[in-house]
Amino acid sequence: MRNREIRQRDSKSRNDVDQSTNEDDGSFTSPTPTTEAQALIRWKTSLVFQSSLLNSWALTKISSLCEWNGITCDNGGSVTEITLTDMNLSGTLDQFDFTAFPNLTHFVLDHNNLNGKIPSAIATLSKLIFLDLSGNNFYDGIPPEIGKLSELGFLNLNANGLEGPVPYQIGSLQKVWFMDLGSNLLTSFDSSRFSSMPYLTHLSLSYNNFSGKFPPFIFKCKNLTYLDMSSNGFNDLFPDVMINLVRLEYLNLTSNAFRGPLPANLSKLASLKHLRIGANEFTGKIPDDIGLLSNLQILELHNNSLTGRIPASVGQLVMLQRLDLHAAGLTSIIPSDLGRCTNLTFMDLSLNSLAGVLPLSLSNLNKISELDIHENFLSGGVSSYLVGNWTQLISLRLQSNSLNGTIPQEIGMLGKLIFLFLNENRISGQVPQQIGNLKNLKLLDLSRNELTGQIPHTIWNLTQLTMLNLFDNILTGSIPPEIGNLTALQTIDIGVNELSGELPHTLSQLESLQTFILSTNHFSSMIPKNFGRNMSLISVSFSDNNFSGGLPPGLCNNFLLEYFTTDGNNFTGSLPECLKNCSRLTTVGVQGNKLTGDISSALGVHPNLNYINLGRNQFSGELSQTWWDYKELTIFRMDGNRISGGLPAQIRRLKNLEVLTLSSNKLTGSIPAELSYLTSMSRLNLSGNRLDGDIPSGLGKLSDLEILDLSNNLLTGNIPKEVGDSARLAVLNLSNNILSGEIPSELGNLISLQIYLDISHNALSGTIPRDLGNLVLLEALDLSHNALSGQIPPTLSQMLSLLSLDVSYNNLTGPIPATPAFRKSGSRPFLGNPGLCGDAEGLPSCNPINPGERSTEHLKNTKRHKNLVIPIVVPIAGLLVIIIFVVGIVIFSRTTKGSREEFVSTKRSKSFESLAWEREGKFTFNDIVKGTNNFNEMYCIGKGEFGIIYKAMLQTGQVVAVKQLNVSNLSDILEISHRSFLNEIQILTDVRHKNIVKLYGFYSKKGCIYLVYDFVERGSLGKVLRKDAEGRQLDWATRIKIIQELAYAKKVIEKCDVYSFGVVVLEVIMGRHPGELVSSISSSEYQDQKLKDILDQRLQAPADQLAEEVVFVVRLALACTCTDPESRPTMLVIAHELSTHIQAFLPEPLDAITMKKLTNF
Repeated sequence: MRNREIRQRDSKSRNDVDQSTNEDDGSFTSPTPTTEAQALIRWKTSLVFQSSLLNSWALTKISSLCEWNGITCDNGGSVTEITLTDMNLSGTLDQFDFTAFPNLTHFVLDHNNLNGKIPSAIATLSKLIFLDLSGNNFYDGIPPEIGKLSELGFLNLNANGLEGPVPYQIGSLQKVWFMDLGSNLLTSFDSSRFSSMPYLTHLSLSYNNFSGKFPPFIFKCKNLTYLDMSSNGFNDLFPDVMINLVRLEYLNLTSNAFRGPLPANLSKLASLKHLRIGANEFTGKIPDDIGLLSNLQILELHNNSLTGRIPASVGQLVMLQRLDLHAAGLTSIIPSDLGRCTNLTFMDLSLNSLAGVLPLSLSNLNKISELDIHENFLSGGVSSYLVGNWTQLISLRLQSNSLNGTIPQEIGMLGKLIFLFLNENRISGQVPQQIGNLKNLKLLDLSRNELTGQIPHTIWNLTQLTMLNLFDNILTGSIPPEIGNLTALQTIDIGVNELSGELPHTLSQLESLQTFILSTNHFSSMIPKNFGRNMSLISVSFSDNNFSGGLPPGLCNNFLLEYFTTDGNNFTGSLPECLKNCSRLTTVGVQGNKLTGDISSALGVHPNLNYINLGRNQFSGELSQTWWDYKELTIFRMDGNRISGGLPAQIRRLKNLEVLTLSSNKLTGSIPAELSYLTSMSRLNLSGNRLDGDIPSGLGKLSDLEILDLSNNLLTGNIPKEVGDSARLAVLNLSNNILSGEIPSELGNLISLQIYLDISHNALSGTIPRDLGNLVLLEALDLSHNALSGQIPPTLSQMLSLLSLDVSYNNLTGPIPATPAFRKSGSRPFLGNPGLCGDAEGLPSCNPINPGERSTEHLKNTKRHKNLVIPIVVPIAGLLVIIIFVVGIVIFSRTTKGSREEFVSTKRSKSFESLAWEREGKFTFNDIVKGTNNFNEMYCIGKGEFGIIYKAMLQTGQVVAVKQLNVSNLSDILEISHRSFLNEIQILTDVRHKNIVKLYGFYSKKGCIYLVYDFVERGSLGKVLRKDAEGRQLDWATRIKIIQELAYAKKVIEKCDVYSFGVVVLEVIMGRHPGELVSSISSSEYQDQKLKDILDQRLQAPADQLAEEVVFVVRLALACTCTDPESRPTMLVIAHELSTHIQAFLPEPLDAITMKKLTNF
């Protein structure tokens, strides 16, 4: 309808014009100023939108055509130029009469909203010199007729929607000196028919869809000074003939797929001022003679796959203003010659492998405004000499290196600084007060360093700050009321420090605040009630502090909250009412508090929610029906509450659920069969409830299930044989139920079962299936307190990983298997089976011997048993290394003599080496040999019972520790399967945690194993504990986490690990080696000693939940160091207790607990 109106209006306007200027014959003979004016008015009336700037174009003003806006005429009054730049014109050129303008030399319509095709009639503008249609919406192809504009010198079609190939006729424009076809959808050139353009100086083909090789016609354009081919898909080598374009000043090949080395004779492009070839696939080194490009002002080689160093010759580029080499694959050090580039205002060397220190010569860069060297391997300090000369800086990014020392006071001289990033280094000392001089600072990140002392009060004067990140340091003190001055603040993260005190009420003044993270500190008292009321909070975390009282009711008043965690505090009361209206919620974690209320009404409709953890509180009520609509939910934990009712069938709607933990509640009814629809489930824990009925057979369909715990319920019936289909199951616990029938042989199919299989305390009968012997990875098996009969199948001797066994209180008979797991278990796992016999202490022999022989055998056993009580005290990293070492030795003991010499030569070992080195891709074993001068004595930094430790400095500047372990020195090593070794290597090479030393992998050769792991300057845990400042950094929560992680990470070596684990735990808790305490456990003096007196006195005594956890781990440690080895628990039991322990209340105040009360585990 609208187009018809436009046509009708255009027709009426044309008739009016024709009637007012009609000649005798009613037609035009030749263009005149009048006909040109009429043609312009006809086109104007065809436009959809006419700018007010064209008001002068009117029939009443035809006589003053040359005064119309945008119109220029010659002396005869004929139009020569039409210039309508940025007039917001909307429409097409379909009604533009090109034949009416025979004298037009300039046609400029750039930056409007014109669309449609470029008419082929444009070729009639035979005198056109200047054509600019850029910044519009013209589509379809470039009309070939443009090639007929033989006088054209300037052609700009940039920023339209033109597509298809560039017509070869464009090559006929022999007078063109400027051509910009950028920002379109053009695809190719017909190279065979495209002529050279001898006068062309400026050519842009950027932001199109070109691909393949360089268009050959370009090499014939000898006068080119500007060439931009960026953001296409060209994938050619860098053409050698490019060097012939000796007048080239600007070359931009950014964001293509150009490949191969940079030409060695690149320096022949001596006129170059801008060389921008980043984001390609160039390889090899930067040519050493690049310094001969003496006119260069911009050099960009970023995002390539180059190798080697930054050439020192770059320092010869004294005109250089911008240097961008980020993510280019460069190594070695930053050359001091860069200090000669005194005109530099921008330098980005980030995301490389540069090592060494910041050269002091960089202080000469007194014009530098943006400096970025983040994510390298830089070491040393940030010199005050450097910082003091960088007074023009607006951005300084040195994060993610290994810089040390302190922040220089001269940082306060950088008055123009807006962005300061020093995070993820090893910077220590206090934050200087002078940082408060940076009045323009908006983003400040000092996180993940070793900063100490209080947050300087001057920071609270930085009123332009929008982000303040100080997390993961050792900062102390409190947050003052002056924080209310930072009204522009959007993000503050000061988590993982030693901060304490109450939060000031002035926090409510931060109305721009979106992210507020205080986790893992010592803040106490209540959160200000007004907090959040006038804010637009998105992420909030109060986790792991000592907060109490209720949560602020207005925390989520604006309903924008997405991330909310308060775990590990003493909050009481209910969840904020507004939480149910926060439809953007993704994470809710409030576990480990004392929150109450009816859980069924605490949450609302949250379509994006993927994580809920409400565990270990005092919530009551039933599971809400609305929860089953949380389609994105992956983790759902509500253990340790008072939830009642049943588990409804609607749970099947949580298709993405991976973890469901509802243990230790008051759930009743049966387990819904609909759980089998949750095919992404990896962990299911419903233990400690009052669930009854059968175990659904459909649980076997959960192919990703790794942990299944239904223990401590009232379940009846048989164990479904379908459970054996859960091929990834690592933990199966069905204990303490009323299950009956036989143990299904299909459980033997659970070949991934590794941690434990516990079906104890049921009413199971029949024999032990021989197929359980297939569980070669299983470490703990508990079949106790059932009604099993018959013999223990000899196939169980195949369970080489078995470390803990309990078949007590059944009706078993006959001999026990003759394997270490059975023989060394003592009598306790076999109690209540009077028919059992075998070679284990406390069991009758299956072949009675005479008293003399029995006495001799007893002495041997006693001697062997005493050998087990060898205290080995090593740091955490050392324990992990010994674990891998012992597992590796067993593999050696099982290989043939021929393969022992060069283990990595076998097919099996090739996969080992690949796992060890190819995952990192940063260095090889040969690099390590070079870095230690073939394991020269001068690189030795420690020796021990099991081998030698070397410090290796690699060519990249990275430092690693290498432990050389001698295979021949060990004997009587526990056998562990080949697959178990592979699993352990993979786990420890993948692990990323600040409390666990990174293991890069291993190499085996000539009777030795070499374990390569990260070099830790701070040394062992013992050294950290002995240093006052670093010891204070390890607060009670951190020490508990270290203990837990140590227990979970360790592979059990019964010979020493339990005892040494206990000693390490006591050292962590006491802050010093336990020494005489361990040896005097049974003395009366020790028994009467108060627990509080042996705790690390540098820390404030733990309270509430932390006090409960400290008491619990001390009790475990004392059990591990018991003088009677048979009374010590296994490491598996320890790990299980730490993972399942739900804090119990302290029977009496911490001050009153004596060591005597903790000795019974």
